[in-house]
Amino acid sequence: MRCRRCRAPAVIEVRRHNAGFCSTCFLRHCAEQVRRAIEEHKMVAPGERVLVAVSGGKDSLALWDLLLDLGYQADGLYLGLGIGAYSDESGAYVRTFAESRQARLVEIDLPSRFGFGVPEGAAAARRVPCSACGLSKRHLFNQAALNGGYDVVATGHNLDDEAAVLLGNVLRWSTDYLGRQEPVLPEAAGFARKVKPLIRLGEREMAAYCVLRGIDYIVEECPMAEGNRHLGYKAALNLIEEASPGSKQAFYTGFLARGLPHFRPESEEDRGELKPCTTCGAPTPSGQCAFCRLVDSVAAVGESTPVPVPTRRRRARR
Repeated sequence: MRCRRCRAPAVIEVRRHNAGFCSTCFLRHCAEQVRRAIEEHKMVAPGERVLVAVSGGKDSLALWDLLLDLGYQADGLYLGLGIGAYSDESGAYVRTFAESRQARLVEIDLPSRFGFGVPEGAAAARRVPCSACGLSKRHLFNQAALNGGYDVVATGHNLDDEAAVLLGNVLRWSTDYLGRQEPVLPEAAGFARKVKPLIRLGEREMAAYCVLRGIDYIVEECPMAEGNRHLGYKAALNLIEEASPGSKQAFYTGFLARGLPHFRPESEEDRGELKPCTTCGAPTPSGQCAFCRLVDSVAAVGESTPVPVPTRRRRARR
């Protein structure tokens, strides 16, 4: 196969585009896709400061790298989740990357700052681990952006992620979530803007980008994700994509163009009035925000038996 752009030997095939790319043209392709996503959805304006949520995985590190190369004022934010050796390894990859790019990295460690990690928080609040993790991330990412004077929080959600979330929401007809599944969540009182610049790129492309750029990242799935339905939706969509390349992109972009406008008004009506959290001041529909209730739940448990962290499952690089 030859590169679509320069006709040199291709190193990767992107089937949904019916194209192959050499190394140089593929890296240019990734940058172009991110630039187009940012411009099309008005994610970041010139001169705005971006805080990139980085986990140590391929998507978030690739996003940070791409934003830096595109000239954005992008700093990284790493949240230590207290998931045993997995968190230790993830943090090491993030610090190595930040040092290699001489980029600024902000770190928040959940156990040392709040006295618990995701396993303990999930057990105390009787939530599944991914729920406690997502809740903590949303709150702390937003808080860090506001405290640091950042205009935008950027996350590494890619096309595969967004298509899988969309499939799950459609299967359950979660209309409130469907009305909020946008590549940009605008800023509001107490909330920084949140954007997803990788929506035009898939997981396989991000893995290839990291390999070609020499970015080392953690390959293993989070051990707390065992049984997560999101992974099942991804697997189902992968089977469809294998038989019909481009299906994920058509599904997601079709929803943005033709489905989202129908669900957005209902979602906006359901949000209700927000008031400052009685503990931290963050906007919340109730007296105390969900994160502060989580913190209080852990404190109420006190010195309980440590929660074991599941053994990690190793995956091959894709």
